[in-house]
Amino acid sequence: MEQPATTTAMSKEMQDCVEACMSCHALCEETMSACLQMGGQAQMQIMRALMDCSEMTRLCADMMMRRSPMAAEMCALCARACEMCAEACLAMPDDPQMKRCAEACRRAAATCRAMAGATM
Repeated sequence: MEQPATTTAMSKEMQDCVEACMSCHALCEETMSACLQMGGQAQMQIMRALMDCSEMTRLCADMMMRRSPMAAEMCALCARACEMCAEACLAMPDDPQMKRCAEACRRAAATCRAMAGATM
């Protein structure tokens, strides 16, 4: 008996994207904690970008895992949020936590852009 399409295995590219999104989500959450200790107006702008990116990457990963028909559109939005967050984090280039977060954001953005162009 043939299984429904919704239970098919995820492609390697989709698995990579889910992993990149979840890694980015975790790093954004950790970086928010570090930002809260710093205070200041610049950190508040970074915090907004971190919150947006954290939520978008989690939601994007969830939508891919459940094979949502809107996943490709979400991936496109997620890529944008990740790029914005990477840029915000790079406003503090000497901070190792910010640098790690920016790298995770860039990786998630790249995988999300690839998934946005793919048919899911």
